[in-house]
Amino acid sequence: MLVLLPPSETKALGGSGAPLDLDLLSHRELTPVRGKLVDALVDLAADVPASLAALGLSERQAGEVERNAELRRSPTLPALARYTGVLYDALAPAELTRTERSRAFARLSVASALFGVVGGGDPIPAYRLSGGSALPSVGPLGGLWRPALEPVLAAADEFVVDLRSSPYTSLARIPHAAVIRVVTEDGKGRRNAVSHFNKAHKGRLARAIVKSRSEPGDLRGLIRLAVRAGLRVEPTGPRTADLIV
Repeated sequence: MLVLLPPSETKALGGSGAPLDLDLLSHRELTPVRGKLVDALVDLAADVPASLAALGLSERQAGEVERNAELRRSPTLPALARYTGVLYDALAPAELTRTERSRAFARLSVASALFGVVGGGDPIPAYRLSGGSALPSVGPLGGLWRPALEPVLAAADEFVVDLRSSPYTSLARIPHAAVIRVVTEDGKGRRNAVSHFNKAHKGRLARAIVKSRSEPGDLRGLIRLAVRAGLRVEPTGPRTADLIV
C-alpha cells in the first residue's frame, strides 16, 4: 500500500546523512522538477527580502532562508525523521521497532512542495517551501508539479490512501485513492470536519498502519485495521471514509 501524508512546515534540523542526492530519492522520474525547484530556492535565498516575501515568512524567520541557501550542502535525515509537528508526534517514528520502521519506510510517503513526494526513508535536508507558494522564477507550484506528479501517482498499482492536506492535493490529483476525512459527530449524527486536531488523528491512523503486520489492499481492509487499533472509521463511499473523533 501507499499512504500519502501531508508534510509539516517545521523540520528537524541537522542530520547525519550525506548531502542531498536527488538520484537517491524515490520516483526518479521527478528528478528534473526537483532539481529545478532546488536551484530556484537556492538562487532565491541570495535575496533574503524576496525569499521572505515569496515564502510568506517574517523577518524573524530569516533562518529558514539560510537553510534553503544550504540545500545542496546540508546533511540529510530520513523523511519521517525530518518532518515534525502534530502528525509526526502522533506517528512517533523514533518509538517504532526496527521492523515497524521498515514497514513505515515501505508504506508511508510524504507529499512535498519541493520534492513532489518522498518515501518515508528518503534522505532529505531541512528546507522551507509550502504547497501554496509561488516562486518568482517558476510561478505557482501546481502548474509545475501536476504534469510530472500526476502520472507518477496514477501509475501506482497498489492501494493508495490519501491523507494529504488541501495545498498538497492541489499539486496532483489521485482519482483512484481512498480519502480519509477526520470528523466530529454531534448528538444528532451530524458530522463536521476537524481542523485543529486533524493531523494528530491522521498520525494515529498512520501509526496503526505501520504497527500492523497485515497490509490492507482496499478501503474495507483499512477500516478493519483501524477498528482493531481502537479507531472509529466508517465508509462514506466506494473510496471515502470518515475517521470519527
